This record gives sequence, C-alpha cells and structure tokens, in this order.
Amino acid sequence: MKRIYIILSAALVALTLSSCHEEYTTYEGPEYVMFADTLSISVIEQQNEEFAVKVATTVTCDYDRVFGVEIVDAGSNAVEGKHFSLVSNVVTIPAGKSVADVKLRGYYDNILDTDSLGVVLRLIAPEGVKWDLYPEYTEHKATFYKVCPWDINNFSGWAVLSSMLIYNFPGENTAFQKLVKVDKHPTLLNHVIIRNAFYDGYDITIGYDPSDPKELKVTMDEGQIVSDEGSVFGQFHGDDKILVRESPYNDSYFNTCQKFAVLWTYIYVEDIGQAVGAVGDFYNVLEFVSEAEAERIQREGL
Repeated sequence: MKRIYIILSAALVALTLSSCHEEYTTYEGPEYVMFADTLSISVIEQQNEEFAVKVATTVTCDYDRVFGVEIVDAGSNAVEGKHFSLVSNVVTIPAGKSVADVKLRGYYDNILDTDSLGVVLRLIAPEGVKWDLYPEYTEHKATFYKVCPWDINNFSGWAVLSSMLIYNFPGENTAFQKLVKVDKHPTLLNHVIIRNAFYDGYDITIGYDPSDPKELKVTMDEGQIVSDEGSVFGQFHGDDKILVRESPYNDSYFNTCQKFAVLWTYIYVEDIGQAVGAVGDFYNVLEFVSEAEAERIQREGL
C-alpha cells in the first residue's frame, strides 16, 4: 500500500503548513473505506440525468477494490425503477486511486415539478475496512430534484406579484398582490423589465442567471426607484425616492419547472446620493401565468 494525502469531509486527515516550509501530515494507519459525505444534493436535467456520490478510502492500493452498494428503504422516498436507478450495485476504486463514484440515474420524465426526492445508500464492505470512529459514513442520503430547461419566455409575459413590501407599505395599493406585465429587456441578455412593479409608474429590471442549475439566481442592480416617498410613507425621509437593490442577507432565485421567482429586496432611501435610512428587507414572489389566466384575473380580479 502507498501513502496518500487525503481530505475527507469527516476531517479524517489533516494537512498542515508550517510558517517556514511546507510540511504535510500524512495518513499511515489502516485502510478504511466510506462515503465522502453523509448527504448530497443533485439536480436532474432533461439532457443530463446521471449524478454521482463519492466513495473514498484512507489509503491507495496497487490493485482494484470492489465494494457493494445497496438501497435502504428507511429514509428513502424516491422509488427505484420509477424515479431513479443505480447504474451499478458495486463501486470500484481503481488501483492507485483513493476515490470513486457511485453513479445513479434519475428519470426526468417521472419526476414531478414539485418533487424533492431522496434515497439512502449503504456501502457494503468487510468489517475490517469500516471505521468504527465514523460509522455514520457507511450510509449516504442522495437527494435530488428536477430542473427544467431554461427559456426566458417562461419568465416574461404576465405574472402575479405577491409582495411583503406592498403588504407593509401599501401606499395607494388596495392589496399586496397584483398582476404585472414582464417584458424581455431589449438589450440585456436574460433580463426583464417588470412594469409598474411594486407601485404604479415605476418599472424595475431584474436579471436571471441560469448558468448553474443548482443555483438559479436572480440579480438586481441597486439604485432603481420603486416609488416616491410621499405616496407610500406620507412623509419625506430623503430626496423623495424609495430605492431598491438586491438583499445583502437573502438570495433571490427562480424555479424553471414551477415558473416562479423569489425576489428578496432591500429597500432604502437616500438624500443627495447618500444613504440615510433602510426601510427593510422584503420577500416577494413573482408567479408567471398564461395569457388566459391573466385575462381572467383582469376580468375577475385576484
């Protein structure tokens, strides 16, 4: 067996650097095998249904090592053969390597837009290579959900805005929910303009970032005006402008399957370009609806 440098999430092996020169702490103990973590989150895409869970060992060997993998019903809500399958019920750590992937395949068409699924896996290995110090790492819960293809047309058009900003500061609004028109931005890629967003007469621009399916983020430039102060507060704290920017405390995001966006907005006021007060951090939801539903809402109300 060869010595290796390995860092596991269980903090099994430490790597240290001295102040004068590099000095590594290496693992020279027995061979152990385990999942690299006890929990993972994966996304299932239409064009990429496969995902993986890592298995790691404390030492490398000059021969392949094969271990079994089984599904544990307790704690699993994903159904094998319907929502997912194991690509193989064994995992092979190749000679000279210390990690390998247990591969699973999700079934995109069988997963509902609202499903949040999980499957518990157990590593089958000889007792001698299970580390008694970390018995929980012989099991792993792989959670996964569906991400639909990105299409900006699903995030423009008509939407119902439910706003805690309007709820707390209604101004001239009669309800905290309103139907809004969302137009694709004429020049900025993956950006839209929400017309009469929180208060009539004031549009705001937001951007969608679909680059990472696991983190579908919404962005918002600072300094956008959502209203004058007088019609909302009934008094002036700054230069008669209520401004909005991204929340520094909560991430805004969108869901491609369920076609909604969560907007966390930081509302503030300025005087001659200098911030003079924070109104607060407000949660808002933009739920996109069809033309027919928009017509019904316009006719009947929310």
